[in-house]
Amino acid sequence: MITNNSRMVSATFLVSAFVGCGFAQGPSGPTKITLDQAIEMALRQNHALRATRTTVAQNQALEIQANVRPNPTLFGDWQYLPLYFPEGGFFTYLQNATQADIGLSYTFERGQKRQHRLQAAKDTTAVSRAQVADNERTLTFQVAQLFINVQLAQSTLELAEQDLASFQNTVNVSQKQFSDGGASENDFLKVKLQLLTFQQDVEQAKLAKVQALSDLRQQLGYESVPAEYDIAGEFAYEPMTMRLDELQAKALENRPDLKVAQLGVSAATSQYELAKANGKQDVTVSGNYTHASGASAVTFSVSIPLPIFDRNQGNIAQTRIAMSQAGEQHSGVRGQVLTDVRDAYEGVTESDRVLQYYHSGYLETSKKSRDISEYAYRRGAATLLDFLDAERSFRTTQLAYRQALAGYLTALEQLREAVGSRRL
Repeated sequence: MITNNSRMVSATFLVSAFVGCGFAQGPSGPTKITLDQAIEMALRQNHALRATRTTVAQNQALEIQANVRPNPTLFGDWQYLPLYFPEGGFFTYLQNATQADIGLSYTFERGQKRQHRLQAAKDTTAVSRAQVADNERTLTFQVAQLFINVQLAQSTLELAEQDLASFQNTVNVSQKQFSDGGASENDFLKVKLQLLTFQQDVEQAKLAKVQALSDLRQQLGYESVPAEYDIAGEFAYEPMTMRLDELQAKALENRPDLKVAQLGVSAATSQYELAKANGKQDVTVSGNYTHASGASAVTFSVSIPLPIFDRNQGNIAQTRIAMSQAGEQHSGVRGQVLTDVRDAYEGVTESDRVLQYYHSGYLETSKKSRDISEYAYRRGAATLLDFLDAERSFRTTQLAYRQALAGYLTALEQLREAVGSRRL
């Protein structure tokens, strides 16, 4: 017999296993997700994308409707019914003086209309699938961009906290120098007031991270992660090794919007074939049983419209022009794909050059200058103005480097979006 306690233990185990498989979580810290997990959750839980995916199911339902045959028509009538009780008896009157008809008719479609309707509906469904894939590509870039924003905010916060802790030590040293008579009260107050700037930097960095996490959560699907969550992953340089021609060739194979344009040509062609089929006139066959004046008879008839005026020529001409339009759109999208890849590639290349400037020595130089100025100031060999200027230059350089790194990673994500693949 299974007890309630056993059920609770089993449920707890399942929840723990789910959390362990889905997220990285510290012993006591918030839930943490990586970039790959964030993209996976967004593709699964983003409400706008899920709403777009319903268009595929809607078009599949229209395929069912496109494949149905016409309904047969059942008709009947009873004529010359009396308004008063006739002489000779009511039933005798109905038998000899009234007329009753009952019949069945069916329209046979010519030109394979049903098959062409079905093909046109299937082509429309294929276009909608490719459009969903293109929305997934766009959403993936948006999530990656927001994830980088969180990484930048986290890195900026860590820098601000390090600067605050370092400058707090400087304030403590200045206070001791002032107490020992080695520094003026004015210099000590200037250093102490400068501490406010570092405290503000920390608070602003905290706010930026909270807002970045909130924006990312919206794209992931608001309910997919808890309110207190964080990200995991290194905020670091990733080299790009593929050549431009390789990336453009890969984009022509992978870009879903180009596939949308290709399928649009097929869809336009199927609409043209359907328009031609609709120009064929359908044949209606009917059978009728008639009872009139005591006699019974059967009538068969065949009818077909004469295509003298309406041969669906307007729709045929319109769909023929639409085929040319779809072909031009496909050529335009193909050129846009190549342009997007080239622009994104140049963006990555330029951002990479900027990062190399920092890696070539500027970061180390700014840190060394700050450390020397701080060491000299604490021993009275440098003025307060020199020290604060070196501290300001160090902070500016470090922040600019982090922003340049975020810009490079974002440009790399733009290149992935332009290629239509996350593997470069």
